[in-house]
Amino acid sequence: MEQRTLGRTGRPVSIVGLGTWQLGADWGDVSEEDARAVLAASVESGITFFDTADAYGDGRSERIIGRFLADNPGAGVTVATKMGRRGAQDPAQFTLANFREWTDRSRSNLGVDRLDLVQLHCPPTPVFSSDAVYDALDTLVDEGAIANYGVSVETCDEALAAIARPGTASVQIILNAFRLKPLDDVLPAAVAAGVGVIARVPLASGLLSGRYTETTSFAPDDHRSYNRDGSHFDVGETFSGIDFASGVAAAAELAELVPSGLTPAQAAIAWVTQQSGVTSVIPGARSIAQAGSNAAAGLAAPVPQAYIDAVRWIYDRDFREAIHDRW
Repeated sequence: MEQRTLGRTGRPVSIVGLGTWQLGADWGDVSEEDARAVLAASVESGITFFDTADAYGDGRSERIIGRFLADNPGAGVTVATKMGRRGAQDPAQFTLANFREWTDRSRSNLGVDRLDLVQLHCPPTPVFSSDAVYDALDTLVDEGAIANYGVSVETCDEALAAIARPGTASVQIILNAFRLKPLDDVLPAAVAAGVGVIARVPLASGLLSGRYTETTSFAPDDHRSYNRDGSHFDVGETFSGIDFASGVAAAAELAELVPSGLTPAQAAIAWVTQQSGVTSVIPGARSIAQAGSNAAAGLAAPVPQAYIDAVRWIYDRDFREAIHDRW
C-alpha cells in the first residue's frame, strides 16, 4: 500500500490506517480475541498506522494494541493515541502536570517508553489557542515522553488554529462524502504548513457502506443508538451529524455510482485517500473481513468523475445548509 509522510513526524504511514475506537467501546462488544485478529489482519493487508485513545474503553484499546505489538515486534506500525477526554472538559485541566500523567498512563498501556504521536482529543475550543498548552506539549517532546504531537478536532476553525502552531505535526478531522468543509481551507493550509491530515469517520459511522436502511437498529451500547442527539459527545461524531434517514437515502444514490470491483465502503474510503492533503484515512473494523476490505480501498484506482460529481451535488442538495457552518 502507498505510504505517505505523516506531516512533521517524518514517519511514513499507510494511506489507509485503522481506527480502533471500536476495539475499546461504544460500537457494541468486541472480544480481545476478535480485536487482536483485526489488528493482525490489518497489518497483513499492508496497514502501518493505528489510531487509538486513552478514552477508548478507558484504555482498553491501547492495552490491546500494546499486547499485540509486544507479540509482533516487527510489525512496523506507527501508533497515534489521544489524550484529554477521560476527565472534565475544562480548559484549566490541560496542563503540563496532567499531560505528564496522561501520557505516562498511555505509555504504560501501550508498553512503550515514548509515544509515537499524541493528539489532544477534541478538547474545548479555547485550548487550541493557548500558548501554555503548546509549551507543555513541546516540553513532553523535549523530555522524551512523546516523539510528536498533534490535535484531533471537531471544527475547521480549531484545525486552522492548530496548523498555525510550529510544533503541530498532524491534525485529525472528520472528512467524508457527507462532510466536505475541510476541503475548503483545512487541507490546503495543512499542505502549505507541512502538517499531516488524518481523516476520521470516513464512512459516516457506517452510512456510506450502503448497508443500512431506515429501520436498521444498533445495540444500546453503540453510540449510533445513544448519541444521535449529541447528549454524550459531539453529535458530529455520530453519522457525521446528519439526519439518519437522509444519510441512508444519499448513500443509496452514491452506491449506484460505485465502479465495478469496489464496494460502496471501499469507494467512500478511496475517495478520501484521493483528496489532496490527506495523509491517512482511519476507518474502523470489527472483523478480519472488514479489515481486509478497508485496506483494499488503499489500492483502488481513482474513483470515477461521476462519483466525484455526485458527492458534491448530494452534499450541496441535502447537507450543506444543515452542517457546513456548524463544524
